Amino acid sequence: MLQRAALLLLVAFVTLLHLAACGGGSAGQPTPGEHQPQKSGKLMLVATTPMVADVVRHVAGEHMDVVALIAPGVDPHLWTPTRTDTLKVLEADAVFLNGLMLEGRAGDSFARVEQMGRPVLRIAQTLDRKLLLTDPKRASYFDPHVWMDPTLWGRTAAPVADVLASLDPAHAAEYRANAKNYEAAAAKVDHDVELMIAAIPLDRRTLVSAHDAFSYFGRRFGLDVRGIQGISTESEASIADIESLVADIAQKKVPAVFIETTVSERTVRALVEGSASLGHELKIGEPLFSDSLGRDGSAESTWEGMLRYNARTISQSLGGSR
Repeated sequence: MLQRAALLLLVAFVTLLHLAACGGGSAGQPTPGEHQPQKSGKLMLVATTPMVADVVRHVAGEHMDVVALIAPGVDPHLWTPTRTDTLKVLEADAVFLNGLMLEGRAGDSFARVEQMGRPVLRIAQTLDRKLLLTDPKRASYFDPHVWMDPTLWGRTAAPVADVLASLDPAHAAEYRANAKNYEAAAAKVDHDVELMIAAIPLDRRTLVSAHDAFSYFGRRFGLDVRGIQGISTESEASIADIESLVADIAQKKVPAVFIETTVSERTVRALVEGSASLGHELKIGEPLFSDSLGRDGSAESTWEGMLRYNARTISQSLGGSR
């Protein structure tokens, strides 16, 4: 029933966007998709995830308003746009997605906005494909979790600046300067995270989490990453997969496994119980942020704060001194 309801919502979302693209509107009301001035007098940008909204806000600065469709703590893999989301998209001057199928079926729906002549940027897809990881189980799919590598995520700011400059040429130089500052901040995050992970003993650098969201992080900072579920949380781990992972954890004496803020902890607890049956004590570390940021106002509500928190939590749980 839940899957059927989600599908109906998605169909409604596509239908509304299609009507807008075809110029349909109610009598006496602005045609959906027409540019309407915001009360603030600023252009309005829509981003899907909190991570995408973070980079767009930093580049836009004070000149544009940015709205994130997906709230902190919501799994983007399973997200279905609501009617309110649809209206926000129709009113937007530009839309920004992660892309690479992170937003699941909803991601393709934004093609309708492009038909209306609005900029739609899939920021992860602006990266050189040679830098992207692929899904181990589906080689034709790319891993969308690029924000876990600061050196990659910093590069997404420049394409955002290009879109904003096309919308508002008067402030183009400022948008591009903001993008350079964001990339510089990402380099600083990269350095700090590297120091934290370097503090973990070499024989304890195995990161096990609820789903496979940390491969870019592991590649960048030298961790062996194992996810119970696949790259998407829509996938299910088999009993054989769990048993194999439990045996590996016990053999390597991995000290901790991590739950995630957007994923059920059921399968993680299965690892703990399985490890105990093999005589190995496996602890559950503090929750990691994988597909979202922290609640508004918290230190983890920014991409930079989230990544620093994750690195510190991983390091301390796996025996690091930082």
